[in-house]
Amino acid sequence: MSKDKDDKDKKSTNEQVNKILFDARKIFIVGDIDHDIARDTVAKLMALDEVSHDPITIVVSSPGGHVESGDMIHDMIKFVNSPVKVLGTGWVASAGALIFVAADKKNRFATPNTRFLLHQPSGGISGNAANIDIQAMQIVKMRERLNKIFAEATGQTLEKIEKDVDRDFWLTCDEAVKYGIVGKVVKSQDEIA
Repeated sequence: MSKDKDDKDKKSTNEQVNKILFDARKIFIVGDIDHDIARDTVAKLMALDEVSHDPITIVVSSPGGHVESGDMIHDMIKFVNSPVKVLGTGWVASAGALIFVAADKKNRFATPNTRFLLHQPSGGISGNAANIDIQAMQIVKMRERLNKIFAEATGQTLEKIEKDVDRDFWLTCDEAVKYGIVGKVVKSQDEIA
């Protein structure tokens, strides 16, 4: 009986928190980026955009994940009519960074201790030789596409991005500002408004 009550209380609390966040036009992306996170984030973006075209804030803390799921969120941030502000905190890595740079640079914020990671995509390839060749070509195409996105978002040259992401490219928050990933480091919510 006690466990059922605890579960009910947690569900009620989560529903209350979700309503408060929805009313405040805030979305959280925390953890691995996968199709569930992408579906939920895009649904919230589109629902909030239907309600009004006031700014939406997305908080990102992620080690990355599935590139196409990151693509879906990245594209929808640009697709909705509402301006989207993104706040990085903790770490913003890989597909998380792809999502982060979807916002206009002036709308990209980070807390002081946030770390950023850019790198080339990787994947587990298996199957027969013909399919392995196809998958390898797709990873190369994905790398080229992502490099162009990051070059455009940061103002860095494509050649610099290609060189930097050849290996894991970690940046502190201040380095990410200089690199063009972050628009402003913030210490309080008031600085985003």
